[in-house]
Amino acid sequence: METDSNEIQPVVVVSPAPGRISLRPMTLSDVDDYMVWATDAKVARFCSWEPCTSREEAIKYITDSVLTHPWLRAICLEDDRPIGYILIMAVDDIRKEIGYVLARKYWGKGFATEAVRLVTAEIFKELPEIQRLEALVDVDNVGSQKVLEKVGFTREGVMRNFIIMKGSVRDMVMYSFLPSDPLK
Repeated sequence: METDSNEIQPVVVVSPAPGRISLRPMTLSDVDDYMVWATDAKVARFCSWEPCTSREEAIKYITDSVLTHPWLRAICLEDDRPIGYILIMAVDDIRKEIGYVLARKYWGKGFATEAVRLVTAEIFKELPEIQRLEALVDVDNVGSQKVLEKVGFTREGVMRNFIIMKGSVRDMVMYSFLPSDPLK
């Protein structure tokens, strides 16, 4: 589909291939599916948040943080049930950061790679001011590093003692993707 280069086409729902995943805004009705990954300590290990401990806490988080987020999409299977989410966060006017979380049951099956590839392919069209998409990944989160590398992100280096995560000073790996970079 060709569009005028000045016309911004919003991305609401994107599907890579029948039977795999789609992306859509999360809703409060997704709370039970959200609880599957949000209560899992292994999923939360490399996230800034602690595992969710109650449905009420999950409802509050979705209401206060998810529904108000400027760019967050549920990663859904063909039945439209979320198995995780992916988001774009502002760093500054031309840099954005990508982040994602996926229920453990779906790790290692290519779903995160597909979601990152979908968003990376579209985000520079949707937000043409972006000159750089970044990802910061804990040095021990090898799975997430592989996801980014499979999509074509460049590993720029290790940011030593970069962040305090859950009371521990952590090294982070910086990845980037530019509008001129080829998707893999």
